[in-house]
Amino acid sequence: MAAYSTRPSWLKSLLDDTNPAPKLYAWSPANIDSNIRSDQPISDNPDGRIFILGIGNLGRLYASCLSMHSPRPPITLVVHKKELLSQWVEGPGLEIIRLGQLYRGKDEFQIEWWTEETPSQGPVREVANANKIRNLLVTTKAAAAMPETDRLRRYLDSSSSVVFVQNGMSKLWPPHGQEYISNRYPNGDGPNILACVTNHGAYSEGPFKSVHASPADSTIGPVLLNENTRQIAPSVAYLTEAITTAPALNARSISRADLWVSQLQKLVVNASINPLTAILRCKNGRLFEDPDGVTAKVIDRLLREASGILQTLINHPSSTDILASSDKSTQSLEALREELTARFSFDRLRPMLYKIGEIVKENSSSMLQDVRAGKKTEIRDFNGWLVETADFLNQDNSGQQPILDASCHQALVSLVESGAVMNEEELGKHILSS
Repeated sequence: MAAYSTRPSWLKSLLDDTNPAPKLYAWSPANIDSNIRSDQPISDNPDGRIFILGIGNLGRLYASCLSMHSPRPPITLVVHKKELLSQWVEGPGLEIIRLGQLYRGKDEFQIEWWTEETPSQGPVREVANANKIRNLLVTTKAAAAMPETDRLRRYLDSSSSVVFVQNGMSKLWPPHGQEYISNRYPNGDGPNILACVTNHGAYSEGPFKSVHASPADSTIGPVLLNENTRQIAPSVAYLTEAITTAPALNARSISRADLWVSQLQKLVVNASINPLTAILRCKNGRLFEDPDGVTAKVIDRLLREASGILQTLINHPSSTDILASSDKSTQSLEALREELTARFSFDRLRPMLYKIGEIVKENSSSMLQDVRAGKKTEIRDFNGWLVETADFLNQDNSGQQPILDASCHQALVSLVESGAVMNEEELGKHILSS
C-alpha cells in the first residue's frame, strides 16, 4: 500500500476516528408507541434475513422486488430517523408505481431505526440481537454509504455480505478499499463487499412512495471478497441469487472486472447529465437537443477530461488486480487494457452518452430532484470522484505522463454545491472560458 498512501478525504475522516465501533439499538414502532405490539424477533431467520439500509428510491425499488419472491425472504427496512417509524405506522407502507400498477407492501417488512440511543419504552434490543448481520443492502445516498457502513462494523465479519447500491464508483475499489478493510478489520475478518449498477429510473412521491418510471436492468458483482477464509461466505451466493432472480429487477451477475468497467461507464453518464440538469434546471433530454450548441460543447469538455482520467486509470498499476479477474481468459492483460482504453476514448464515450440521453430524455435526473428538494447532492461522488482520481494519478505520475485536467468537473462541483442556477449561455461562459 505504500505506493498509494495518499488517502482521499472520505478514508481519512473514517480512519482518523479511532473510537471503538458503537453499540447500536434497533428501534421498532413498538419503541415509539406502547400500543403497538413488538415485532417478531429478528432471530427467526438470521442467515436469510435481508437488511436494507436506506429507504429512498433505490431502497424502495430493491425492497419491493425482493419481496415479490416466492417464498419471500424476511426483509428489514432500516430508516435514518425516528420520525419515519411513526410515518410508517400511520401510512400504507411501501408503495411503488410500476407500469401503471401500484405495488403496496407493509406486513411483508419489518422496519427499524438503528441508533446509539437506548429506547425508553418497549423492547430493548441490540442490532441483529448482537449477532452478525449476514445480508446487508446499503441503498443510502452515496455520500452516506461508507460512514453508515463503518458505523456497523461491530456487526459485520467474514460471514457478512454488504451490497452497495449507489450511483457512482464504489469507494472500496483499489487502491483504497483494502487499506480501509485492513484498518477496520485488523483480524482479517472483514465483510465481503459487492456492488450493484442500477439502470432503472425512479423518482420519489413522498416517504416510502416512488414511481418506477424507467424499468431497465441491474448488475451485481464482487468488489472485495474476504480471502482469508477457505471458502466464500454463503451470504455472497445468497444475496447474489436473491437479487438476480428478483421479479422486475431484471438483474444479472457479472465478474469483478466487468462490474468495475460498468461502474466507470455509468459514472461518465452521471457526471455529465446530473450536474448539467441540476444547474440548468431541465429534464435530461434538453441537454442533447442541439448537438452543435453551447451545452454540447460543455459536454464535450467534460467527456474529454473524463476520458483522459479513466484511460490513465485503466493503465495504472492499481487497476491490474481488477483487470486480472476478467472472465476473458484468452485475452492478455495488455490486450484488455488496449480494448478498454479504446472503449473510454472520447470518440466512443460521446455517442454512448447521446444514445443514453435519448433513452432517458423524459426523465429528471436524481441530482435535479435533490436540488429542487433542497437535499445534499451526490456531486462529490460523481464529478468529485473524477477530480479525486485525477489528483491521485497526478501524484503517482512521477512526471512520466502529462498532468491530467479535471478543472471542468471541479467547476461543476463548485457550481452545484453553491446552488447555482444558470442558462445555457452563462454555463458555457463559466465552463468553456476556464
